[in-house]
Amino acid sequence: MMIADGILAPFTPSNTARSAGTIYPVIRNLPPLYDSHPNDPSMKRMGSFLMWTALASTCVTSSLFLTALAPNLLAIALTESATGIHINWGQWFMAVAPAGILLLLLVPLLSYWLCAPEVKAGNEISDWAGQELTKLGALTRHEIMLVMMVVTALLLWIFAGDIISGSLVGLLVICGMLLTGIVTWSDILDNRAAWNTFVWFATLVALAGGLSQVGFVNWFGGVVGGQISHFNPLMAMVALVVIFYLLHYFFASVTAHVTALLPVILAAASGIAGLDMQMFILLLLPTLGFMGILTPYGTGPSPVYYGSGYLPSALFWRLGAIFGLLFLVVWLVIGLPWLMVIS
Repeated sequence: MMIADGILAPFTPSNTARSAGTIYPVIRNLPPLYDSHPNDPSMKRMGSFLMWTALASTCVTSSLFLTALAPNLLAIALTESATGIHINWGQWFMAVAPAGILLLLLVPLLSYWLCAPEVKAGNEISDWAGQELTKLGALTRHEIMLVMMVVTALLLWIFAGDIISGSLVGLLVICGMLLTGIVTWSDILDNRAAWNTFVWFATLVALAGGLSQVGFVNWFGGVVGGQISHFNPLMAMVALVVIFYLLHYFFASVTAHVTALLPVILAAASGIAGLDMQMFILLLLPTLGFMGILTPYGTGPSPVYYGSGYLPSALFWRLGAIFGLLFLVVWLVIGLPWLMVIS
């Protein structure tokens, strides 16, 4: 599950679509193969372990790749409007890779320790998967073309960011899918979540740019920054990141968190003398994926896994606090020194 999420993440700018919409429908069929059922003591046999591993994995991949979480892209746009600093796909990945890859590798092991399955071995899943793959048959022509388009888009995001806009790449891929019949115009019109995101992004970015142009951001940054100007810039940077991260307990989505708090935090940081703004942005923004693990409402897939019946409330909050603290500590202990080296 962790590997599957890691493969899909760079191409899927929505962890809800990736994890809740793609991975969850598959893995919900797995626990019953081990006689593990929701809302039943048998959930500990396999279900709790599988569900938590899937959710924790998608929270890490959402931070590892810029294009793995829609609020990442929103945060980049808001940041550029407020500060003029642009972060591309490669810069994001290079900043997060050491801590992100380590956490991704640790997630299944930590889940195995902290949410241990009672069943330790068995070939039920591989047998079931083999049968399902046989039913699906070989890849179709449309599926092969889609894979080629997706890989091309990722290569352009990584290596051609200075030549072609990432948004334009996405639009070109959509046009290609329409022209080749992979999707129809009705499919696109029916995707309400995508249109909702499109309108919100445009509105919020425009508002952020307007606040910057009229001088509000600079004014607010001076006021807040003056209150913490006596802090060492590095300590102020860490303090703002921790505050930004922990305040996610009060938000029911990462998008809401970004729109409400990011401009305030950026303004506060801009008022601190000696603070490296680009380093701060690269330290702050990748926490958006990590923080989704904190609560049953913290990110799009959370309510789906919470509602699966395999993660009761007490277990979810306990694991969320443990993994949330671990993610933050690893990110600061490894990520901050790494940023100081590459900056």
